[in-house]
Amino acid sequence: MKYNFLLIIVFLFGFGSCKEKDGKTIVGANLPDIQMKKAEQILNNEIENGKSPSIQYFFFDQHKIIDSFQKGFADIVGQKKVDSNTTYHALSVTKTFTSLAVLQLVERGLLELEKPVIHYLPGFDYGDEITVKQLLNHTSGIPNPIPLAWIHLESDHHIFDRNSFFDLIIEKNKKVKSKPNEKFAYSNLGYVILGQLIEKVSGKTYEDYIIKNIVQKLPIGHDEMAFTIPNLDFHAKGYHKRMSFSNLILGLFINKSKFMGENEGRWQPFKIYYVNGAPYGGLVGKPNAFVSYVQELMNEKNGLISEKSKTMLFQENKNNQGKNTGMCLGWFSGELNGIKYFAHAGGGGGYYCEIRIYPKINRGSVIFFNRTGMSDERYLDKIDRFYI
Repeated sequence: MKYNFLLIIVFLFGFGSCKEKDGKTIVGANLPDIQMKKAEQILNNEIENGKSPSIQYFFFDQHKIIDSFQKGFADIVGQKKVDSNTTYHALSVTKTFTSLAVLQLVERGLLELEKPVIHYLPGFDYGDEITVKQLLNHTSGIPNPIPLAWIHLESDHHIFDRNSFFDLIIEKNKKVKSKPNEKFAYSNLGYVILGQLIEKVSGKTYEDYIIKNIVQKLPIGHDEMAFTIPNLDFHAKGYHKRMSFSNLILGLFINKSKFMGENEGRWQPFKIYYVNGAPYGGLVGKPNAFVSYVQELMNEKNGLISEKSKTMLFQENKNNQGKNTGMCLGWFSGELNGIKYFAHAGGGGGYYCEIRIYPKINRGSVIFFNRTGMSDERYLDKIDRFYI
């Protein structure tokens, strides 16, 4: 998820074997020491200085993990350390799956990017000019009400009705903020509508479509990525810094007694929850599963999308004035040490993550935290810069 007022989101030489050090696994042990130590120190400091209960970081090419860091606790009170089985909420990283699904449907001739959304969804509330493409690149002008309260407890998941919930949200937010493609303005609601679009033209629920056409095409197990937590015993507890300004204002948006547990030292944990809108933030999984996802996209002969469509996916949008918006179709663009990348962050109650692709050097990176993220931190800039 991304919040209006707060949230949005190595090139290493030599490949070594795994080694254990200080309770974490490092792959690529014979990489240049000075590079590894600087990156490792930053990540260690996050844990040791109490900035996150845990971190999992991976740097890789399309075939293998080059370097990784896994340290900290999935459960502070239980002293349960993170490992390769630990799952996290991916939140807005899910939007990249939604955009990929739309382009798959374009390839199948079921959608056209330049057609108005109302052509596919006759009940669309925002007029007859907004196109499918504008939903994807966040230039539709559809508002983005603060989604902090758009969550429900795991115990209520079986009775939660997504469409009824968002019908009410849309009814209260019918006025667009800008003309189509006038400017970039992030909108979770836009991706809720894209989920409805996927359901309408595919004849499947959004979740079923994503699982069958993306997740099951990855070289991962069925319990590594899903829209429900595969195993509660392996799920990282999400935490929010107890003594923080953001924790003070959190109570203005959610019922903390309902959604949060007792303090655990300097942290306050969230109870197990799901976000209300799967298309903008519903995926849950192991960091390694998201590595596999990015690796598949990096592969020229991937099983997800054609090279022609992938070029469209990563083409930066220009607004009506011809200015770059920094947004492609579901992916942000950026540059690190002169190398272009495409990325997306996911942040919300108790979790923060980023995924990234550097196409020119055929490298990617993934990082997951089990602490709240409320801004597009571009955290990978801090780590990947030692390796690019």
